[in-house]
Amino acid sequence: MTIHRLGRAYLGLILFFLYAPILVMALMSFNASQFYSFPFEFSTAWYARLAGNKEILAAASRSIWIACVVTVISTILGTMAAIALFRHDFPGKAVLRVLLFPPIAIPWLITGTAMLIFFFGIGLGRGTPSVILGHVALALPYVIVVVTARLATFDRTLEEAARSLGARPWKVTTAVTLPAILPGVIAGALFAFAVSFDQFVVSYFLSEPGDSTLPVLIYTAIRKGFTPEINAVSTIIIAVSMLVMLLAARFARFGGED
Repeated sequence: MTIHRLGRAYLGLILFFLYAPILVMALMSFNASQFYSFPFEFSTAWYARLAGNKEILAAASRSIWIACVVTVISTILGTMAAIALFRHDFPGKAVLRVLLFPPIAIPWLITGTAMLIFFFGIGLGRGTPSVILGHVALALPYVIVVVTARLATFDRTLEEAARSLGARPWKVTTAVTLPAILPGVIAGALFAFAVSFDQFVVSYFLSEPGDSTLPVLIYTAIRKGFTPEINAVSTIIIAVSMLVMLLAARFARFGGED
């Protein structure tokens, strides 16, 4: 019993360490004082100011738009690549699988620098197309890895049965394979959206001046002078993200059938 109690206490400390800063930030977004003075005075003034801050709202809209585009592209390409790797054997397949991990492991500072040099080298330069391509390059490995993990539990005989009944390859994919791996595809899409929306380094290197994403704008605002409006927008993002994750976990049945 002592070991179990110690384990629970240790888990509780880890959760406290992870979530305490977030809870403090959310609490301070409702504090009337700009300088976090006490006693605490409840106010929604910072959310009201946020609603009228066109710069933050524009950056948030741009981040969401870019993240949605990146999610669609990365999910389609990543799912297709994962299915191809699952179905076919070809020379260099093992090497290709290994090459999926360096983009995840390499520091984003190095990746952002390399992308900036590359895009200027090919004449694309900075701008929204470069940001989208950069985010897709970062999100794609996550989608492939997550969908591949789902395919590892997929029964190949289902595809073979469909083919034996005369189903064409495209029909097999859309009617048999995709429905079975849909939770993995949804999980990969969520990863892609999170990677794109939260991406700071690559966005900072590839965005044009005055056309920043929300993470870049928050960084710039903190350097100029921090205001609780940043707490407010961060709290909204966290709340929406957790709601989306809960809904996805509920309806996609990530834990399997009841």
